[in-house]
Amino acid sequence: MRIKNRKLKKISFLKNVAILVVAHVFIKIIGIVNKIYLTNRQGFGDEGNAIYSSAFQVYALFLTITSVGIPNAVSKLVSERLAIGDSKGAHKVFKIAVISFGMIGFLASLILFKFSHYITCNLIQIPEAELSLLALSPSIFFVAITSVVKGYFNGRENLNVGANSQTIEQIFKTIITVVLIEIIAQTTGLDTRVMAAGAAVATTLSEITCFVYLFKYYTSVRREVANEIKHSVNYKYRGIRRTIKDIIKVAVPMSIAPILGGINKNIDSMTIVRNLKNFMTETEAKLQYGILSGKVDTIVAFPLSFNSAFSSALIPAVSAAKASGNFEYANKKIKFSMLVSLLIGLPSTVGMIALAEPILHLLFPNQPDGAFLLQISSISITFIMLSQNVNAVLHGIGKIVIPAISLGVGLVIKLILNNILVGINPDIFILGGTAGAATSTVIYHIVTFAIELSIMNKYVKVDLRMSHVLKILLSTIMMGICSVFILNSLKTIFAEKICMVLTIIAAVIIYILLILIFKVFSEEEIKTIPHGEKIYIFLKKIKIYE
Repeated sequence: MRIKNRKLKKISFLKNVAILVVAHVFIKIIGIVNKIYLTNRQGFGDEGNAIYSSAFQVYALFLTITSVGIPNAVSKLVSERLAIGDSKGAHKVFKIAVISFGMIGFLASLILFKFSHYITCNLIQIPEAELSLLALSPSIFFVAITSVVKGYFNGRENLNVGANSQTIEQIFKTIITVVLIEIIAQTTGLDTRVMAAGAAVATTLSEITCFVYLFKYYTSVRREVANEIKHSVNYKYRGIRRTIKDIIKVAVPMSIAPILGGINKNIDSMTIVRNLKNFMTETEAKLQYGILSGKVDTIVAFPLSFNSAFSSALIPAVSAAKASGNFEYANKKIKFSMLVSLLIGLPSTVGMIALAEPILHLLFPNQPDGAFLLQISSISITFIMLSQNVNAVLHGIGKIVIPAISLGVGLVIKLILNNILVGINPDIFILGGTAGAATSTVIYHIVTFAIELSIMNKYVKVDLRMSHVLKILLSTIMMGICSVFILNSLKTIFAEKICMVLTIIAAVIIYILLILIFKVFSEEEIKTIPHGEKIYIFLKKIKIYE
């Protein structure tokens, strides 16, 4: 059936990717602006980051239990039903998921609210975070419902709905954070504990805003959805119990991996301060945790926004390919996504290793510590990106337990390494202390990716040639060398911040030119991107492609 309403129109894979890339990058930029403001704000700084981050990681773990696996699970079930024309069945999945996970989210909010004192005082040993955790607890209910709505439209391969909601959420969060923090700063005399709680309140209010936006959007397309359901084909009746079982069968295994990923961050919050107190004061330990969780993790997460779009779009694409039997289409998308992950991940790692200190001085002039931690943590970027894509493929083909197993193995390794390395004074061993936590996180991501890739290769053969990898690696190394040379040369002419901005711009240009010169992309791959035909014609004119 042809749907005339443009809001319900199915969007192509690459257009979905483009929408998500723009949205995710914009969201990350706004998030970094928010973090820059908080870290440089007098009274907040690294200590405020430690308080807020410790509460946020516990909150995030509760979100993974109630919400994180839900968009992908609902997306998978909806896309499979729509692939055979069963719009009615797809919508039934959506309705039951809203009710079920709304109830779960409400219960999780109550539990977090009730046990916030015990968690902050006994588990993470940062009692100042209790007020922040209390402020965050209500938003779990709203996130649980919005996750289902996002999953429904993702399954329709209309990912701009979720992208728009996240953009609105992040903008509102940043604005309300600044307003609340300034009010608190003027009224409490720079009370760091209360300022951190203000940032938590802003997070909850932004989630409520996201909920309102998605509710209004769904209301605006409800008639078109009803009309589509009316003309549904291939519908097979499934009772509520059977439908719930179908959702749980997919959602629970899909949620296990994100839950284990959330535990990864909580291992840091529960072990870093506790072990650092063996050779430094509690205040110094909190500052070290704040540097890693507040600044370093924020910077490392930024390049991931370019890649997460591909993993989000891969799940419905692979699921639909499996349902329809057209795996040739899916294989091309998988290969392209893996190639892009390498193209983004490797230069991000090299750039952060080479320019860690200038980056921190540029973004956090009042709190620039943490260069060595950033250099170590950046090594994990490429492995996280590739792992995101592999996970998406495994989820799409129904092997949703594999990521959980690999993460479980990595998690055990990280827990052991954290408790060994963090307790070692860095004056004795350079990878001790907070650097030990960063090192164990890198090893955790390498181990999980290696396990996931080996399993995926048994089911899906991706023709990613070693020549592609070597060309990207060579381009990355050359870009890194040029970046250091350019930065040192500009220091004699311009101020430090201007030098850094110009160096980043030059590095991006140099890297793009090297990728083109080495012909990393084939003619077919170039033509699949937006305006690819015109780009390829231009490259032929300048003799890069023949």
